[in-house]
Amino acid sequence: MMRHAAWRYLWSSGCAGLALLGAPVAAQEPPPPAGAAAPASSVPPDELRRQVQEQGERIEAMRSQISAQIEQLDAMKRALAQQEADYQSLRHAVGMDELDKQRAGSIAAGGPLASALPMPASEAVASNAPSPDPQSAQQPVGQAPKQDTRPPEVAPIFQQPGVLTPKGKFIIEPAYQYQYSSVDRVALVGYTVIPAILIGLIDARQVKDTTQIGWLTGRYGITNRLEVELRVPYVYAHQDTVSREIFTGAATDNAFGSSGHGLGDIEATARYQLNVGGPDKAFYVGWLRVKSRTGKDPFQVTTDCVQRCVENVIDTVDLSATGTGLPLQQPTGSGFWSIQPGVTWLYPSDPVVFFGNVSYLYNVARDNVSRKILLGGTEYLGKVKVGDVADVSVGMGLSLNEKASISIGYDQSFVGITKQNNKTVPGSVKTVLGTLLIGGSWRFSDKRTLNFTLGVGVTRDSPDATVTVRVPMMF
Repeated sequence: MMRHAAWRYLWSSGCAGLALLGAPVAAQEPPPPAGAAAPASSVPPDELRRQVQEQGERIEAMRSQISAQIEQLDAMKRALAQQEADYQSLRHAVGMDELDKQRAGSIAAGGPLASALPMPASEAVASNAPSPDPQSAQQPVGQAPKQDTRPPEVAPIFQQPGVLTPKGKFIIEPAYQYQYSSVDRVALVGYTVIPAILIGLIDARQVKDTTQIGWLTGRYGITNRLEVELRVPYVYAHQDTVSREIFTGAATDNAFGSSGHGLGDIEATARYQLNVGGPDKAFYVGWLRVKSRTGKDPFQVTTDCVQRCVENVIDTVDLSATGTGLPLQQPTGSGFWSIQPGVTWLYPSDPVVFFGNVSYLYNVARDNVSRKILLGGTEYLGKVKVGDVADVSVGMGLSLNEKASISIGYDQSFVGITKQNNKTVPGSVKTVLGTLLIGGSWRFSDKRTLNFTLGVGVTRDSPDATVTVRVPMMF
């Protein structure tokens, strides 16, 4: 009995000790988090299915967002590639690649950062970014730009343009020119030289000419390097002359005025681009201009000239009517056919373009020339050869932005002497005409431009002021 009682006592003491030892351990276990899902055994099946469905919907939404972001990244990559292609095309068009090579040597040897010009942000990012995978690198992102063989466009200040009409295109150019000059012997009508042939005893102290010309020019591009042009002018001219009769005892100056208007001399021109230029490489355009004598010439108008300038009709007119020796109506043409070959050159050198012209105007001589005089007489002049004109001009143009550009230049012409029956006309001398030209251009669109030119005479015989406005329109 004592043995059984001792054994029962030990068993009770061990159970009590285990109970006391497990209480602190149970106290140290953290409680289950709030909102934690109950054991699967305690959650109903419908609730489990709902939770699984919601989790799947969230995963699908995240996948859709990732797909949309991937598509957006692809679109941004394509846009970046297109911008890179456009940028490289513009660099090639303005010759920046060639300038980089000449200013900084071999760019390929120096790496992508060895550029003479600032690198755009897009190019810097592209150079530092990791290279794409081979498959994406093999996909074409654009077409390489064609080589530009056309000269750069500048604000035109000379009559001969430097940029030819593209193949198959037609340009109509209405224009207006106002010109004022105070000269003795030479008057300019556009590019036409009209010498004042005053043969006889008259002392012209001063001649003031006001000329207004409106013309319509049509140009057509046969090829990208060949174009033809036709110009039809309408001329209004007014002249005031202050003169004094010599050998007649007159002691005072007299003023005489006359005007005239009508069709001018129609011109035709062909131009051909001789070479393919480029950055720091000149463009050359050869041209040939032919001027007719469709306008009323100085020999067709009636001249108030009797005793002082006519010797072979003395028996047929009244010598008491001395006249003025001046035309009663202003001519609208030169009265001579003219042929003018020339070369126009353009030299692009960032950021300006230098250009100029060299030409020679040959006036064809006329035989059996006569002119009408007041009171019905006729004066036979015989063979008349107007002096030829050698012309040299130079200028430079600067583009201010995509629409506006300005140009400045200088034009100088050397006018030869006028001969009658192979003899120099009295009073006819070689003349130098110099004009300072300032022009501007405003581009309304790809097919319409406004050009303005101001010419200021720098020699005594040059027109004092010339204003020209042109509006070329491409079709």
